[in-house]
Amino acid sequence: MRILLVGLGGFAGSILRYWLSGFAQRIAPSNGFPWGTLVVNLTGCLMMGVLLGLIQDRRLFGPYAYPLLGVGLLGGFTTFSAFSNETVTAFRGGLTGIAVTNILASVVFGLIAIVAGRAIVNLLWK
Repeated sequence: MRILLVGLGGFAGSILRYWLSGFAQRIAPSNGFPWGTLVVNLTGCLMMGVLLGLIQDRRLFGPYAYPLLGVGLLGGFTTFSAFSNETVTAFRGGLTGIAVTNILASVVFGLIAIVAGRAIVNLLWK
């Protein structure tokens, strides 16, 4: 059941990301900055914060809410919200080293992975 909920939420989240990113990019200044992605990532983080506040702090939803809305909808919308939540959770738990390592590793190695992936394509498909 949870896998189905994650899939349904992910389907909706991906469509929502596509729509919101395009909308934000169209109405933003056309200066080359990825406004659509920024809007999606920040909106996803805000939504994750609200969702976790309702689920964990207020205990308003049952056990299927997080798989559907957190993992599915927001995971399909942006995994940046999951990254941000895990980092904040580490900070709140006093695990500053893990939080900082997660930030640095995700950003630095994410950039390196993009460059490496493009290099692989350029090497294999000349």
